[in-house]
Formats: sequence, structure tokens, C-alpha cells
Amino acid sequence: MCSSQTDKEEAKTNEWSIRLATAWDIPALEVLIPLSVRTLQAPYYSKAQMEAALGPVFGVDRQLIRDGTYFVAETASTIVGCGGWSRRDSVYGSDMARPKGEDRPLDPSREPARIRAFFIHPDWACRGIGRAILLRCEREIMTAGFRRAVMVATMAGEPLYSRHSYREDERFDIVMKNGLKLPAVRMSKSFD
Repeated sequence: MCSSQTDKEEAKTNEWSIRLATAWDIPALEVLIPLSVRTLQAPYYSKAQMEAALGPVFGVDRQLIRDGTYFVAETASTIVGCGGWSRRDSVYGSDMARPKGEDRPLDPSREPARIRAFFIHPDWACRGIGRAILLRCEREIMTAGFRRAVMVATMAGEPLYSRHSYREDERFDIVMKNGLKLPAVRMSKSFD
């Protein structure tokens, strides 16, 4: 999706900065996520697939924010990207798709961390925001003692993760309401 110019643009981080997300960011994330999905995922998924996925698959997971493992990229106090990692069991989805309560914590000595919920504002795509958030997540994952990370990538996100040494483990469909299916890729990376 991004051209070879991406590497040049990635150096321009002075246009935006990354910080931990807070509960105050949730309203802005609830606007950003559908905009990102409906624009950047459109070449890969039908309108019906995207609309069915908004909410349960593509949405805010407040647990990531409470855990301090979710980041936003902002410029002039406007959020232009987000993404994070988790030390909990869920691999994808918003908190509205999960039963009440917290996910089970993972054991870093034997279980992989999760890369979760990356969304970029369409006007800010291909500027290195996803890459910068991913690298920040990886540093924190290793600091927390995890030796591996897994994710469920969308078709739009797969090229970014492949460029950063995540390998495909499995292609599968996320089954949604009305029998709709969302193609996805389970990917992983070792830090040893």
C-alpha cells in the first residue's frame, strides 16, 4: 500500500509524536477507527465486511489503555494514529466483543505478547506512524520479558508487519454477524 517513498517519509517524525493513550482519548479513537477502516481497508474488504467488523473486531479496547500498553500518535493535539500491545489473552477485537471483566494475563516466560489494534488516519498513512508505534511496542514487549509476539493482521496491515520480520502462521476468516467473514492473517515474530 505504501510506496518506496515511505522510508524517506518515516524520518519526518517531527510532524507527530507518540504518547500513551488515556481514557480522555477514547472519543477521538471512536472517530479515528471507523475513518481508518472505511478508507484504508476498502481495497481489501467489502463495505458489508467493514461495517460488520466495526465495533466487535475494529474498535477501542479500553483494557489496553488501562494497562498502559496502547499508544496514540498526534499532531497539533489531533490523534492521527494508534496501536499497541497486550500482556493479556485476547489477540484482536474491541472490549465490546469480550465478556465482562479482564482478560487472563499472559506468562511472558512461555506465552507471546499480542500486537493489537493499529489504525492510522488516511491523511497520515505511509508516513511511518505505524512503524514507529510497532517499534515502540516491540521495545516494551522485550522489556516486559516476552520473547515472542503474535497478532491477527488485516490484509491492509500485513505488508507493514512482513517488512518488520513478522511471519505468516495462518490465514483464516474471522466469522462475524450475519455469517460474514473477514479474512485475516495470524503472524508472529521472535525476539531471541
